[in-house]
Amino acid sequence: LLALAAGLSDRLRPEAVFFISATTGEGVADLKRHLAQAMPEGPWHFPEDQLTDATDRMVAAELTREQLYAQLHAELPYAAAVVTEKWTERPDGSAEINQQILIERDSQKAIVVGKGGARLKAIGTAARAAIADHLGRKVHLYLHVKVAPRWSEDRGLYEDIGLQWSE
Repeated sequence: LLALAAGLSDRLRPEAVFFISATTGEGVADLKRHLAQAMPEGPWHFPEDQLTDATDRMVAAELTREQLYAQLHAELPYAAAVVTEKWTERPDGSAEINQQILIERDSQKAIVVGKGGARLKAIGTAARAAIADHLGRKVHLYLHVKVAPRWSEDRGLYEDIGLQWSE
């Protein structure tokens, strides 16, 4: 590797060369430090304490989607989306959130729901806790699984989750 790196360095004249191991992560800290030092200072575009420009609805959907894949990573291909359909503020200060999990095939629905609804309940429980932690208040989360074979081609869905459709 040293000879290969030396040959490439002679031809390409890079500013720096880094040896990184994908297995151990060795060298990553040096690369990150170099990249951070190379970045120019720029203006703050958001207040320092603002973590994201995403709405609470969008974050709630992503937190549920995160749980979906955390629990089904080996069983469900990354072909699902979560849409927050309804958000109601309750008089007691809690939030009632209705979300729809969109999948492509009937066979995936059985995986997401699980035997007797156990998997969906576990996903909902973990997502509810994450959303409540994010919002700092109690959350009532209701999940529904819908088979939508072409959901990934729905422009409106992408706009709902804050992304722009590109041709």
